[in-house]
Amino acid sequence: MRHAERKQVKNTSSAGFEVVYEDNHLILVIKPFNIPTQSDKSGDPDLLTMVKKRLKEKYSKPGEVFLGMVHRLDRPVGGLCLFAKTSKAASRLSEQLRERKIRKEYVAVVIGTPREKRGSLTHYLAKDREKNRVSAYKNPKPDAKKAELEYEVTKSQGGLCQLLVKPRTGRSHQIRAQLAAIGHPIVGDLKYGAKEPTQGKNILLYATRLEFIHPVTKEEMEFEIEPPKGWGA
Repeated sequence: MRHAERKQVKNTSSAGFEVVYEDNHLILVIKPFNIPTQSDKSGDPDLLTMVKKRLKEKYSKPGEVFLGMVHRLDRPVGGLCLFAKTSKAASRLSEQLRERKIRKEYVAVVIGTPREKRGSLTHYLAKDREKNRVSAYKNPKPDAKKAELEYEVTKSQGGLCQLLVKPRTGRSHQIRAQLAAIGHPIVGDLKYGAKEPTQGKNILLYATRLEFIHPVTKEEMEFEIEPPKGWGA
């Protein structure tokens, strides 16, 4: 098994990103807060373009650089983000994602403390694409997709609570919407019920762990980091 030891990362910004692991088939980076994973209508610099530029310069590649986006993180979220450097790797990793073989963990800081210190949540999520917002329902609804996650309280202090979150599904805004639906919005997440922004305008949700099977070598890959110090400042 290939793994990276747990480490503390710097509070990265849109000025750059950190590479955690790279080989001929994939590259794993730390997405800074407040930049989109891929280009959007804002026209702001995005992580996919930044990583492609880095690869082009590092290897002096002529023409367009191929880079496949395996999964995405919401703009105000930071943490581990995986890209494929070949179409074969992209296809195989996307298949793992569909089959729920890629395991992800997040750290979230929420307002208040859930009654159950450890539990699972199931909701049905419907997305308003115009507002880019998801509504969570307890019961099935037309065009709503089932979303499941597990959580565990790891710290609680001063009216805030830190959770370890393990999504079982990969729905848009899933963690944000599901935690808000049980009355515990993520700190700084104005879209889902938080009353105040953080100083950095990010939300306190960080992708800290990623496990998958290497698309070519079939080796078990496991990576883990900690949220940056002062991530809410």
